[in-house]
This record gives sequence, C-alpha cells and structure tokens, in this order.
Amino acid sequence: MDARTTHQGSDGTVAVSIASMTGFGAAEGTVAGHRVAVEVKSVNHRFFTPALKLPAALARLEPELREAMRQRVARGHVSLSVRVEREGEEGGGPRLDVARLRDYVAQLRAAARELGLRDDLDLTALVRLPDVFRADADPSDALASVTAAELMPLVVAALDALGRMRRDEGARLVLYLEERLAAIEGGLARLAERAPVRLVEQRERLRAAVRELAEGVAVDEQRLAQEIAIQADRLDVAEELSRFRSHNAAFREALAGAGTEPVGKRLGFLLQEMLREANTTGSKSNDPAMQREVIAIKEELERMREQVENLE
Repeated sequence: MDARTTHQGSDGTVAVSIASMTGFGAAEGTVAGHRVAVEVKSVNHRFFTPALKLPAALARLEPELREAMRQRVARGHVSLSVRVEREGEEGGGPRLDVARLRDYVAQLRAAARELGLRDDLDLTALVRLPDVFRADADPSDALASVTAAELMPLVVAALDALGRMRRDEGARLVLYLEERLAAIEGGLARLAERAPVRLVEQRERLRAAVRELAEGVAVDEQRLAQEIAIQADRLDVAEELSRFRSHNAAFREALAGAGTEPVGKRLGFLLQEMLREANTTGSKSNDPAMQREVIAIKEELERMREQVENLE
C-alpha cells in the first residue's frame, strides 16, 4: 500500500496529500537473530531515482526493496541502506587467532631445539605469520536465507517514517505558498485598480502632446481618437490579469490536493504560465506604480518556484 496520505472522494477518486521531496526515515528490529537497521533518505529530483546500499547477503532482495520504494515515493532521489549486526555483539574487525599463534610458537620452539638455535621468538615477528589475524564473519552472512517478506516490515516502517516527514514538510510548504499567492493576488488587485486610471492618464497626455506639437494647427479629432484607441489597446492588461487569476485559481486547487497524482510538476508548470503573464503585463506597464507591482509579483513567483521544486 502507498504510504502517502490518501482520502476517498465523493466521486470515488483517491486524493493524494502534498509532500516534500526531502525527508528521513529509520526503523530497527531483529531479523534471523540479528539486529537490522534500515534508513531511508530523500532529496529533490525531477524523477524517482532509487539508490540501495545493502550487505552482500541481501543484494538479491534489491528488486523487491526497490519496488517497495517505488510504490511509496513518486519523485525524488531516495537512498535506502540496511545495516546488520549480530545480536549482543559489537561490530566485527580483525581478531588475533590465539590458538593458531600458540601452534606457531610450539612448532618454532621445537624446531629451534632440534636445530640448536636460540629461542628468541619475537611477538612482532610472530604476528606477521600467515593467518595469525582473522576477520570476524560478516554478521549479514547469516541472513543469506532471509526472504524479502521477513525484511519488508522494517523497510516499510522506515518508508512510512520517511513519508510522514515528507508530508509534514509538505504541509508547511503549502502554507508558505498560500501566503505568497495571497500577496500576488493583492498585487493583481492593485494592478487591476490602477490599469484603467493609467489609460485615462495616458490618453490625456497623448492629447496634450499632440496639441503642443500641432502649435495651433487644427487636429483631426477622428484620427487622434483612433491613435488613442490603438495606444490604449497596446497598454491594456485586462486579458493578462484575467489569465493570471485563472492560473492562481488552478494553483490553489492543486494545493488543496484535489487531484489523484503528486502535484509538484503541475505547480511548476502553472508558475511558468504565471511568470509569462507577469512579464507581458510588465512590458505593457509604462507606469511606475504598475511596474513596481509587477516587480513585487515576480519576486513572489521566484520565492514560490524555489519551494515548488521541493514538492513531490
């Protein structure tokens, strides 16, 4: 089952909670008499990219573990590691084989007596003899017969912990994005209020400029009206603001988790469209007040883009 939070909609669809792509999860338990620790980490990535670090004895289980990760994580670079220790013992390392060393000493002393040599055995020389030191057996070797079903409860528990952290972080990101979106909507409202006033001011400035240039010569009012209309059409940002508001509504709907798939990519696409409308509005806003609003909106969009890149 997918570890991400889901809920059944009235139409039968399953909605998915928004999750961050950054998180950590861990679980420990006993498998085949050994202490096993599973850790899972995830960071941003455009796609689902799993990476597994397993003891050699468990490498055969990689396909099943990879599938468990895929079912629970849609996007992100996800690293899963499994560490095994023998129950009640510390980690292994090289150990002195005292029995083998004793056997070496006995044989060397017997040879010294037989050959009439001095018995001046030196420990430094003795430890250089073959196989005096031995490595502890890898505790994971005892798991060579362990099945995926026996290890899976720990893997799922770690993935569930990862999912909870990702969802908690996702919830915080949603609140942040909603705050930024509210700031953008406030800027759009001020642009919509200023735009018609700016057009009237532009029209009056154009009339005054034409009269000044005409220097008392009669002006073709019909032609002047046409030029003013053309200029007003070039400066009109009503369509851009309308499309921008439509993108905002779609963004809010996605943040509400109304879909059935992770929304990170969709939010990224919507931000691109919002930035496109902001740029077009800015190019038409030969008005200091409107340009300030556009700059502030673009700054908010950049803040949102940085956070959306971290959403699944």
